[in-house]
Amino acid sequence: MTEHTKPAAKPQRPFFSSGPCAKPPGYSPDKLATESLGRSHRAKIGKTRLQYSIDLMREVLQLPDTHRIGIVPGSDTGAFEMAMWTMLGARPVTAMAWESFGEGWVTDAVKQLKIDPTVIRADYGQLPDLTQVDWSSDVLFTWNGTTSGVRVPNADWIADDREGLSFADATSAVFAYDIDWSKIDVATFSWQKVLGGEGGHGVLILGPRAVERLESYTPAWPLPKVFRLVSKGKLSEGIFKGETINTPSMLAVEDAIFALEWAKGLGGLSGLKARSDANAAALDKIVAERDWLGHLAADPASRSRTSVCLTVEGADADFIKQFAALLEKEGAAYDIAGYRDAPAGLRIWCGATVETADIEALGPWLDWAYASLKAA
Repeated sequence: MTEHTKPAAKPQRPFFSSGPCAKPPGYSPDKLATESLGRSHRAKIGKTRLQYSIDLMREVLQLPDTHRIGIVPGSDTGAFEMAMWTMLGARPVTAMAWESFGEGWVTDAVKQLKIDPTVIRADYGQLPDLTQVDWSSDVLFTWNGTTSGVRVPNADWIADDREGLSFADATSAVFAYDIDWSKIDVATFSWQKVLGGEGGHGVLILGPRAVERLESYTPAWPLPKVFRLVSKGKLSEGIFKGETINTPSMLAVEDAIFALEWAKGLGGLSGLKARSDANAAALDKIVAERDWLGHLAADPASRSRTSVCLTVEGADADFIKQFAALLEKEGAAYDIAGYRDAPAGLRIWCGATVETADIEALGPWLDWAYASLKAA
């Protein structure tokens, strides 16, 4: 491989993974509160910290009191599957897929729950025609496609008079975009995305129509214990007050609290959005200045501002693997290869925990890696 001159400066924090994502600036494990560690999550200190994390999420997300927040097992996947298993089957279902995780919900609905949904698909980098959705059905969709870099532009396409429920996998969207919660009946996410928290725990948000469904409908299939949200026909309210279904990691909870307090110190949602927007704009500039780079999501209106997916001229999967490995070896960028099921390309996280200066410093290193491999 031909030796090219390496850029003089590296990103100070070369953490561009799309999950788990970069920790908040200034993070250190020794800054976490430790009073709850080694204690029962059902002790007063455990319940207090779990409830505090829920209160912080509500405040930062600007979530109305109409919606409940619960901490559940299994990251975003566990939270979304909990919603599917407990609420689907009451009426027809429309499942939408424009990237791998949305496709996963299609697979669950078709092969596991066997509910024969209407499936609406689009290729990676595209959105389907959202106006074709029939809101007499329950609708499953991904707000921000982490593996495709495509997002819904807003919630305007969700009907106010919908008969079905809206199920939003919002794991790369919450804390980065404005979400009209009046349009969302069910939302799920994990701390490991925009907050830069630890994996393993999911968050389930339920609007009043979702609660009504849970209390009025019993699925035909058996439910494992970790999915059970109802007891004796009523919502298990304790789950939404920090009384988790199974034992949570209090270390992960304290880690999330650190990130939420950091977010609150930025001004909450507006501060988080501003940081994500600045990062995405800095990466847009890098792409615009290079004819060998492009956006997988061609339409800016539906382009992610968190998980930004890029095309590389002439690249195949092996080229991208070498590209990412070169930058990792230099300590210039970690984990920037695109998702394994997506078209060959790069994926660079631009969420709020990333510093804009590090995005800007990444540009010359992308040039170096590209030129080095092309000359090989």
